[in-house]
Amino acid sequence: MPKKTLESLEKELRDFAMQFPEAHEDHPWGHIAVKVKGKAFVFLGGEKGAAELSLSVKLPQSRDMAADLPFAEPTGYGLGKSGWVTARFEKVAEVPLDLLKSWIDESYRAIAPKKLSKTLG
Repeated sequence: MPKKTLESLEKELRDFAMQFPEAHEDHPWGHIAVKVKGKAFVFLGGEKGAAELSLSVKLPQSRDMAADLPFAEPTGYGLGKSGWVTARFEKVAEVPLDLLKSWIDESYRAIAPKKLSKTLG
């Protein structure tokens, strides 16, 4: 099995997000944005040249818990006020993959039309 890298983890999170109904990928500002009905529910990609994994999601239910974690903070550009949280990692061992996938799920359900969210059960 190949060794996990920050890039492979980013791809795994992207692939996970793309499995949601009507999800599609866009590339605003040089980052990966996975959207539903034209609205982003996850942004992936750190600063250019930085060796890090960065993920931003909307967390209406778990924002307060997420913000208490050492790797997470309210998203910049005023998005934090709307419930968006950004997590950053510099080491593969630091990445809580299952937690990040649950955040992607929560963000999708917050952004997607109710009709699509209901199909998830």
